[in-house]
Amino acid sequence: MTTPSIQRPTTTAYFVQAAISFGLSLAALVIGIIKLPVGPWERGFLAIGLVFVVSSAFTLAKCIRDRQEVEEVTNRVDKARIDKILIEQDVFKPGQV
Repeated sequence: MTTPSIQRPTTTAYFVQAAISFGLSLAALVIGIIKLPVGPWERGFLAIGLVFVVSSAFTLAKCIRDRQEVEEVTNRVDKARIDKILIEQDVFKPGQV
């Protein structure tokens, strides 16, 4: 018995909106760092900070997604066990309460 994949469908419009908003915010920050009237060391520090924030945001999103998928699989297994127990129980059989 194969189990269906646990993947929620996202609309194309939602994906495009998320990608565009990420691109615009990243571009605005990069342009802001470039136009900032500071020296190259400060600009480099801000750029490295931006890289760390973006990479940690992706890592956090992946961890949250992975945890949610594990919980969904666990919930499905528990539900299947309960369903099996309920199917095996014959409520009309004498002697069962």
